[in-house]
Amino acid sequence: MDLTASTPLLGGRSVAHFMRHHWQRAPLLVRQAWPGVRPPVSRTELFALAAQEGAESRLVSRSGDTWTVRHGPLPRRTLPPVKQPAWTLLVQGVDLHTDAAHEMLGAFRFVPAARLDDLMVSYASDGGGVGAHVDAYDVFLLQLQGRRRWRVGPVKDPRFVEGAPLKLLRRFAPTDDWVLEPGDMLYLPPSWGHDGVAVGGACMTASIGFRAPSLDELSRALLHGVAEAQEDDDSAARYADPRGSGTTAPARVPSALQVFARAAWRSALRSPRALERTLGEWLSEPKPQVWFEPGREAAAWGSRPLALDRRTRMLYDTHHVYINGESFIASGRDAQCLRHLADARRLAANELRRLSRDARGIVQQWLASGWIHER
Repeated sequence: MDLTASTPLLGGRSVAHFMRHHWQRAPLLVRQAWPGVRPPVSRTELFALAAQEGAESRLVSRSGDTWTVRHGPLPRRTLPPVKQPAWTLLVQGVDLHTDAAHEMLGAFRFVPAARLDDLMVSYASDGGGVGAHVDAYDVFLLQLQGRRRWRVGPVKDPRFVEGAPLKLLRRFAPTDDWVLEPGDMLYLPPSWGHDGVAVGGACMTASIGFRAPSLDELSRALLHGVAEAQEDDDSAARYADPRGSGTTAPARVPSALQVFARAAWRSALRSPRALERTLGEWLSEPKPQVWFEPGREAAAWGSRPLALDRRTRMLYDTHHVYINGESFIASGRDAQCLRHLADARRLAANELRRLSRDARGIVQQWLASGWIHER
Protein backbone atom coordinates (compact mmCIF):
# COMPACT_ATOMS: atom_id res chain seq x y z
CA MET A 1 0.00 0.00 0.00
CA ASP A 2 1.24 3.44 -0.95
CA LEU A 3 0.73 5.49 2.20
CA THR A 4 1.18 8.74 0.27
CA ALA A 5 -1.51 8.04 -2.37
CA SER A 6 -4.91 9.67 -2.00
CA THR A 7 -7.85 7.37 -1.24
CA PRO A 8 -11.64 7.96 -1.42
CA LEU A 9 -12.03 6.15 1.91
CA LEU A 10 -10.30 9.08 3.61
CA GLY A 11 -11.88 11.80 1.49
CA GLY A 12 -9.03 12.05 -1.00
CA ARG A 13 -6.42 12.26 1.75
CA SER A 14 -3.48 9.93 1.90
CA VAL A 15 -3.09 7.49 4.77
CA ALA A 16 0.04 9.39 5.82
CA HIS A 17 -1.91 12.68 5.97
CA PHE A 18 -4.79 11.11 7.87
CA MET A 19 -2.52 9.45 10.43
CA ARG A 20 -0.57 12.67 10.93
CA HIS A 21 -3.50 15.08 11.24
CA HIS A 22 -6.53 13.07 12.42
CA TRP A 23 -5.61 9.69 13.91
CA GLN A 24 -6.12 9.98 17.69
CA ARG A 25 -6.31 13.76 17.27
CA ALA A 26 -9.44 15.07 15.56
CA PRO A 27 -12.72 13.76 14.08
CA LEU A 28 -13.12 13.52 10.33
CA LEU A 29 -16.34 13.35 8.32
CA VAL A 30 -15.95 11.85 4.85
CA ARG A 31 -18.89 12.14 2.48
CA GLN A 32 -19.16 9.13 0.15
CA ALA A 33 -16.11 7.43 1.56
CA TRP A 34 -17.56 4.15 0.26
CA PRO A 35 -19.82 4.91 -2.74
CA GLY A 36 -22.40 2.22 -3.41
CA VAL A 37 -21.67 0.50 -0.10
CA ARG A 38 -23.65 -2.66 0.56
CA PRO A 39 -24.25 -4.04 4.05
CA PRO A 40 -22.19 -7.18 4.67
CA VAL A 41 -25.32 -8.78 6.13
CA SER A 42 -29.02 -8.22 5.53
CA ARG A 43 -31.38 -7.31 8.34
CA THR A 44 -32.65 -10.89 8.40
CA GLU A 45 -29.10 -12.28 8.55
CA LEU A 46 -28.16 -9.87 11.33
CA PHE A 47 -31.20 -10.91 13.38
CA ALA A 48 -30.31 -14.57 12.85
CA LEU A 49 -26.71 -13.93 13.89
CA ALA A 50 -27.86 -12.22 17.09
CA ALA A 51 -29.69 -15.43 18.02
CA GLN A 52 -26.54 -17.56 17.85
CA GLU A 53 -24.59 -18.64 20.94
CA GLY A 54 -21.28 -17.81 19.28
CA ALA A 55 -22.17 -14.20 18.50
CA GLU A 56 -21.92 -11.27 20.91
CA SER A 57 -25.08 -9.17 20.71
CA ARG A 58 -27.01 -6.52 22.66
CA LEU A 59 -30.48 -5.03 22.43
CA VAL A 60 -30.76 -1.42 23.61
CA SER A 61 -34.20 0.18 23.97
CA ARG A 62 -35.33 3.59 25.13
CA SER A 63 -38.68 4.80 26.44
CA GLY A 64 -38.47 8.47 27.35
CA ASP A 65 -35.52 8.78 29.72
CA THR A 66 -35.54 5.07 30.60
CA TRP A 67 -33.01 2.77 28.96
CA THR A 68 -32.95 -1.02 28.98
CA VAL A 69 -30.19 -3.37 27.80
CA ARG A 70 -30.48 -7.08 27.08
CA HIS A 71 -27.53 -9.28 26.13
CA GLY A 72 -27.65 -12.14 23.64
CA PRO A 73 -28.31 -14.66 22.41
CA LEU A 74 -31.40 -12.84 21.17
CA PRO A 75 -33.92 -15.05 19.30
CA ARG A 76 -36.06 -13.16 16.81
CA ARG A 77 -39.13 -13.39 19.05
CA THR A 78 -37.29 -11.36 21.71
CA LEU A 79 -36.68 -8.42 19.37
CA PRO A 80 -39.23 -5.61 19.11
CA PRO A 81 -41.27 -5.18 15.90
CA VAL A 82 -39.25 -3.40 13.22
CA LYS A 83 -41.80 -0.57 13.14
CA GLN A 84 -41.44 0.09 16.87
CA PRO A 85 -39.25 3.18 17.35
CA ALA A 86 -36.21 3.78 19.58
CA TRP A 87 -34.47 0.41 19.74
CA THR A 88 -31.08 -0.80 18.51
CA LEU A 89 -29.56 -4.23 17.92
CA LEU A 90 -25.75 -4.40 18.02
CA VAL A 91 -23.77 -7.45 16.92
CA GLN A 92 -20.02 -7.50 17.55
CA GLY A 93 -17.45 -9.32 15.43
CA VAL A 94 -19.56 -9.74 12.31
CA ASP A 95 -16.27 -10.10 10.42
CA LEU A 96 -15.76 -13.43 12.23
CA HIS A 97 -19.00 -14.79 10.78
CA THR A 98 -19.22 -13.53 7.20
CA ASP A 99 -16.64 -13.13 4.45
CA ALA A 100 -18.24 -9.89 3.25
CA ALA A 101 -17.71 -8.23 6.65
CA HIS A 102 -14.17 -9.63 6.87
CA GLU A 103 -13.35 -8.15 3.47
CA MET A 104 -14.85 -4.80 4.50
CA LEU A 105 -12.67 -4.78 7.62
CA GLY A 106 -9.64 -5.38 5.40
CA ALA A 107 -10.01 -1.89 3.94
CA PHE A 108 -8.76 -0.51 7.26
CA ARG A 109 -5.54 -2.52 7.44
CA PHE A 110 -3.49 0.63 7.02
CA VAL A 111 -3.61 0.51 10.83
CA PRO A 112 -1.49 -2.33 12.30
CA ALA A 113 -3.46 -5.58 12.57
CA ALA A 114 -2.44 -5.81 16.23
CA ARG A 115 -4.66 -2.75 16.81
CA LEU A 116 -7.56 -3.70 14.55
CA ASP A 117 -10.33 -5.30 16.60
CA ASP A 118 -13.56 -6.04 14.80
CA LEU A 119 -16.48 -4.86 12.70
CA MET A 120 -19.75 -4.35 14.56
CA VAL A 121 -23.04 -3.89 12.74
CA SER A 122 -25.91 -2.08 14.41
CA TYR A 123 -29.52 -1.98 13.26
CA ALA A 124 -31.59 0.89 14.67
CA SER A 125 -35.28 1.55 14.24
CA ASP A 126 -36.39 5.15 13.76
CA GLY A 127 -35.08 7.16 16.73
CA GLY A 128 -32.93 4.28 17.92
CA GLY A 129 -29.45 4.76 19.38
CA VAL A 130 -27.37 4.01 22.44
CA GLY A 131 -27.20 7.51 23.92
CA ALA A 132 -24.36 10.00 24.29
CA HIS A 133 -21.20 8.14 25.23
CA VAL A 134 -17.45 7.90 24.72
CA ASP A 135 -15.25 5.04 23.51
CA ALA A 136 -11.76 4.36 24.80
CA TYR A 137 -10.60 3.48 21.30
CA ASP A 138 -10.59 4.85 17.77
CA VAL A 139 -13.65 4.08 15.65
CA PHE A 140 -14.81 4.49 12.06
CA LEU A 141 -18.60 4.75 11.70
CA LEU A 142 -19.64 3.75 8.18
CA GLN A 143 -23.27 4.29 7.22
CA LEU A 144 -24.60 1.22 5.41
CA GLN A 145 -28.33 1.86 5.01
CA GLY A 146 -30.74 4.60 5.97
CA ARG A 147 -29.71 7.81 7.70
CA ARG A 148 -28.18 8.44 11.11
CA ARG A 149 -27.70 11.75 12.85
CA TRP A 150 -24.43 12.08 14.74
CA ARG A 151 -23.82 14.75 17.35
CA VAL A 152 -20.13 14.95 18.26
CA GLY A 153 -17.98 16.97 20.63
CA PRO A 154 -15.14 16.92 23.16
CA VAL A 155 -16.11 15.77 26.64
CA LYS A 156 -15.52 18.22 29.49
CA ASP A 157 -17.46 16.26 32.11
CA PRO A 158 -16.62 12.52 31.93
CA ARG A 159 -19.15 11.51 34.60
CA PHE A 160 -21.90 9.05 33.71
CA VAL A 161 -25.60 8.98 34.49
CA GLU A 162 -26.02 7.18 37.81
CA GLY A 163 -28.06 4.00 37.75
CA ALA A 164 -28.26 3.77 33.95
CA PRO A 165 -27.56 0.35 32.35
CA LEU A 166 -25.30 2.10 29.84
CA LYS A 167 -22.35 4.44 30.37
CA LEU A 168 -24.30 7.51 29.31
CA LEU A 169 -22.62 10.88 29.60
CA ARG A 170 -24.14 12.96 32.35
CA ARG A 171 -23.54 16.17 30.41
CA PHE A 172 -22.89 16.34 26.68
CA ALA A 173 -22.49 19.55 24.68
CA PRO A 174 -21.91 18.59 21.02
CA THR A 175 -19.98 20.95 18.78
CA ASP A 176 -20.88 19.26 15.47
CA ASP A 177 -24.13 17.85 14.12
CA TRP A 178 -24.16 15.74 10.94
CA VAL A 179 -26.59 13.42 9.20
CA LEU A 180 -24.84 10.54 7.44
CA GLU A 181 -26.19 8.94 4.29
CA PRO A 182 -25.23 5.48 2.96
CA GLY A 183 -21.53 5.53 2.04
CA ASP A 184 -20.67 8.40 4.40
CA MET A 185 -18.16 7.73 7.18
CA LEU A 186 -17.21 9.42 10.43
CA TYR A 187 -13.89 8.86 12.19
CA LEU A 188 -13.69 9.58 15.93
CA PRO A 189 -10.57 9.52 18.12
CA PRO A 190 -10.73 7.99 21.61
CA SER A 191 -12.72 9.83 24.30
CA TRP A 192 -14.74 12.02 21.91
CA GLY A 193 -18.39 12.19 22.90
CA HIS A 194 -20.88 11.05 20.30
CA ASP A 195 -24.58 10.30 20.03
CA GLY A 196 -26.00 8.57 16.94
CA VAL A 197 -29.73 8.32 16.25
CA ALA A 198 -31.56 6.82 13.27
CA VAL A 199 -33.62 9.48 11.49
CA GLY A 200 -36.40 9.08 8.94
CA GLY A 201 -36.66 5.32 9.42
CA ALA A 202 -34.48 2.35 10.26
CA CYS A 203 -30.77 2.34 9.49
CA MET A 204 -27.69 0.10 9.61
CA THR A 205 -24.20 1.26 10.59
CA ALA A 206 -20.85 -0.52 10.62
CA SER A 207 -18.46 0.36 13.43
CA ILE A 208 -14.81 -0.49 12.83
CA GLY A 209 -13.20 -0.58 16.26
CA PHE A 210 -9.61 -0.84 17.45
CA ARG A 211 -7.90 -2.48 20.39
CA ALA A 212 -6.56 -0.09 23.01
CA PRO A 213 -5.46 -2.15 26.02
CA SER A 214 -5.08 -0.30 29.28
CA LEU A 215 -1.84 -0.40 31.23
CA ASP A 216 -3.48 -2.64 33.84
CA GLU A 217 -4.93 -5.03 31.24
CA LEU A 218 -1.64 -5.34 29.40
CA SER A 219 0.44 -5.80 32.55
CA ARG A 220 -1.86 -8.57 33.78
CA ALA A 221 -1.68 -10.34 30.42
CA LEU A 222 2.10 -10.09 30.28
CA LEU A 223 2.58 -11.22 33.87
CA HIS A 224 0.29 -14.21 33.31
CA GLY A 225 1.99 -15.12 30.03
CA VAL A 226 5.50 -14.91 31.45
CA ALA A 227 4.44 -17.00 34.45
CA GLU A 228 2.93 -19.66 32.21
CA ALA A 229 6.18 -19.87 30.24
CA GLN A 230 8.01 -20.79 33.44
CA GLU A 231 5.69 -23.67 34.37
CA ASP A 232 7.42 -26.20 32.13
CA ASP A 233 10.93 -25.48 33.43
CA ASP A 234 11.70 -28.54 35.61
CA SER A 235 15.33 -27.48 35.96
CA ALA A 236 14.48 -24.28 37.83
CA ALA A 237 16.10 -23.94 41.24
CA ARG A 238 13.97 -24.25 44.35
CA TYR A 239 14.17 -22.15 47.46
CA ALA A 240 16.25 -23.53 50.35
CA ASP A 241 16.56 -21.98 53.80
CA PRO A 242 20.04 -20.69 54.63
CA ARG A 243 21.92 -22.54 57.32
CA GLY A 244 21.32 -21.15 60.77
CA SER A 245 19.10 -21.28 63.79
CA GLY A 246 15.33 -21.39 63.94
CA THR A 247 13.10 -18.35 64.39
CA THR A 248 11.36 -16.71 67.30
CA ALA A 249 9.10 -14.74 64.90
CA PRO A 250 7.38 -17.48 62.85
CA ALA A 251 4.98 -15.10 61.07
CA ARG A 252 7.77 -12.93 59.65
CA VAL A 253 8.53 -13.54 55.97
CA PRO A 254 12.17 -14.63 55.72
CA SER A 255 14.34 -11.99 54.08
CA ALA A 256 16.17 -14.78 52.22
CA LEU A 257 12.85 -15.82 50.64
CA GLN A 258 12.24 -12.23 49.54
CA VAL A 259 15.69 -12.16 47.94
CA PHE A 260 14.90 -15.46 46.21
CA ALA A 261 11.60 -14.05 44.93
CA ARG A 262 13.32 -11.02 43.43
CA ALA A 263 15.83 -13.31 41.75
CA ALA A 264 12.98 -15.45 40.38
CA TRP A 265 11.32 -12.38 38.87
CA ARG A 266 14.55 -11.20 37.25
CA SER A 267 15.12 -14.72 35.92
CA ALA A 268 11.66 -14.81 34.33
CA LEU A 269 12.43 -11.63 32.40
CA ARG A 270 16.05 -12.48 31.65
CA SER A 271 15.29 -13.56 28.11
CA PRO A 272 15.42 -10.39 26.01
CA ARG A 273 12.48 -11.69 23.95
CA ALA A 274 10.25 -12.99 26.75
CA LEU A 275 7.99 -9.93 26.87
CA GLU A 276 7.88 -9.57 23.08
CA ARG A 277 6.91 -13.22 22.66
CA THR A 278 4.26 -13.04 25.38
CA LEU A 279 2.83 -9.83 23.87
CA GLY A 280 2.65 -11.36 20.38
CA GLU A 281 0.90 -14.47 21.65
CA TRP A 282 -1.63 -12.39 23.57
CA LEU A 283 -2.34 -10.06 20.65
CA SER A 284 -2.89 -12.98 18.27
CA GLU A 285 -5.18 -14.90 20.64
CA PRO A 286 -8.63 -15.34 19.03
CA LYS A 287 -11.68 -14.04 20.85
CA PRO A 288 -13.24 -16.46 23.37
CA GLN A 289 -16.25 -17.26 21.16
CA VAL A 290 -14.09 -18.26 18.17
CA TRP A 291 -13.61 -21.88 17.16
CA PHE A 292 -12.26 -23.55 14.02
CA GLU A 293 -13.53 -26.48 12.02
CA PRO A 294 -10.82 -29.12 11.42
CA GLY A 295 -9.37 -28.84 7.95
CA ARG A 296 -7.28 -31.19 5.87
CA GLU A 297 -3.71 -31.38 4.71
CA ALA A 298 -2.84 -30.23 1.21
CA ALA A 299 -3.22 -33.07 -1.26
CA ALA A 300 -0.33 -31.92 -3.45
CA TRP A 301 1.99 -29.59 -1.55
CA GLY A 302 2.42 -26.22 -3.18
CA SER A 303 -0.06 -26.80 -5.99
CA ARG A 304 -2.63 -24.31 -4.69
CA PRO A 305 -2.36 -20.97 -2.87
CA LEU A 306 -3.26 -20.66 0.80
CA ALA A 307 -5.43 -18.10 2.58
CA LEU A 308 -5.91 -17.43 6.29
CA ASP A 309 -9.29 -18.29 7.73
CA ARG A 310 -11.24 -15.09 8.42
CA ARG A 311 -11.11 -15.88 12.17
CA THR A 312 -7.33 -16.34 12.24
CA ARG A 313 -5.13 -13.68 13.82
CA MET A 314 -1.58 -13.74 12.45
CA LEU A 315 1.18 -11.28 13.38
CA TYR A 316 4.96 -11.19 13.46
CA ASP A 317 7.93 -9.32 14.89
CA THR A 318 11.66 -9.40 14.20
CA HIS A 319 12.15 -12.94 15.49
CA HIS A 320 8.75 -14.63 15.72
CA VAL A 321 5.59 -15.45 13.81
CA TYR A 322 2.39 -15.49 15.88
CA ILE A 323 -0.81 -17.24 14.94
CA ASN A 324 -3.89 -17.77 17.10
CA GLY A 325 -1.98 -17.44 20.36
CA GLU A 326 1.02 -19.55 19.36
CA SER A 327 4.54 -18.38 18.51
CA PHE A 328 7.24 -19.76 16.24
CA ILE A 329 10.80 -18.62 15.67
CA ALA A 330 11.28 -17.86 11.99
CA SER A 331 14.20 -16.49 10.02
CA GLY A 332 15.50 -16.21 6.48
CA ARG A 333 13.27 -17.36 3.66
CA ASP A 334 10.71 -18.94 6.00
CA ALA A 335 10.25 -15.65 7.85
CA GLN A 336 9.90 -13.76 4.59
CA CYS A 337 7.17 -16.07 3.30
CA LEU A 338 5.23 -16.30 6.55
CA ARG A 339 5.36 -12.53 7.08
CA HIS A 340 3.91 -12.08 3.62
CA LEU A 341 1.14 -14.52 4.54
CA ALA A 342 0.41 -12.48 7.68
CA ASP A 343 0.38 -9.15 5.81
CA ALA A 344 -1.54 -10.24 2.70
CA ARG A 345 -3.52 -13.03 4.44
CA ARG A 346 -2.75 -15.27 1.48
CA LEU A 347 0.28 -16.98 -0.01
CA ALA A 348 0.80 -17.93 -3.65
CA ALA A 349 1.69 -21.52 -4.52
CA ASN A 350 5.16 -20.60 -5.79
CA GLU A 351 5.92 -18.85 -2.47
CA LEU A 352 4.59 -21.81 -0.54
CA ARG A 353 7.07 -24.12 -2.25
CA ARG A 354 9.96 -21.99 -0.97
CA LEU A 355 9.29 -22.96 2.65
CA SER A 356 11.70 -25.29 4.43
CA ARG A 357 10.64 -28.78 5.46
CA ASP A 358 10.14 -27.70 9.08
CA ALA A 359 8.04 -24.70 8.06
CA ARG A 360 5.98 -26.88 5.75
CA GLY A 361 5.24 -29.18 8.65
CA ILE A 362 3.98 -26.26 10.72
CA VAL A 363 1.80 -24.99 7.87
CA GLN A 364 0.38 -28.51 7.43
CA GLN A 365 -0.67 -28.37 11.10
CA TRP A 366 -2.39 -25.04 10.46
CA LEU A 367 -4.25 -26.60 7.53
CA ALA A 368 -5.35 -29.55 9.65
CA SER A 369 -6.52 -27.16 12.41
CA GLY A 370 -8.59 -25.09 9.97
CA TRP A 371 -6.52 -21.96 10.57
CA ILE A 372 -5.70 -21.66 6.86
CA HIS A 373 -7.29 -23.08 3.73
CA GLU A 374 -6.36 -23.90 0.17
CA ARG A 375 -7.82 -21.53 -2.39
